[in-house]
Amino acid sequence: MSTFVLSKRSNDSYKFIFTSRKGNVIFTSLSYKLKFECEDVIELIKTSLHNLNFIKKKTSSGKFYFEIMLQDKIYGNSRRFTTLLLLQKGIDGIQKYVEKAEVLDFSNHEDLFC
Repeated sequence: MSTFVLSKRSNDSYKFIFTSRKGNVIFTSLSYKLKFECEDVIELIKTSLHNLNFIKKKTSSGKFYFEIMLQDKIYGNSRRFTTLLLLQKGIDGIQKYVEKAEVLDFSNHEDLFC
């Protein structure tokens, strides 16, 4: 099952990543000062799936990525993909699994991955 993983950055802000069923990172959110803001964005993405825009882009080194937007506001950036086909698979995975994705909260476990 796909998952939202909520965690804390080193600067004490919060972020989440959305992972595929295989555990691969699909996209990472922006930083949020408060934990509830991060949780609200996860819920917004889950409930507004059909209104999300995926803006496809290319890096100067030739890698592909997308930004997730809703009403002209960016909520996350994907990982870098080597081909457009893999990029589209990432988008398809979001569209297929995001509504049922569980949320794992590791924001209070700073030493968990040491």
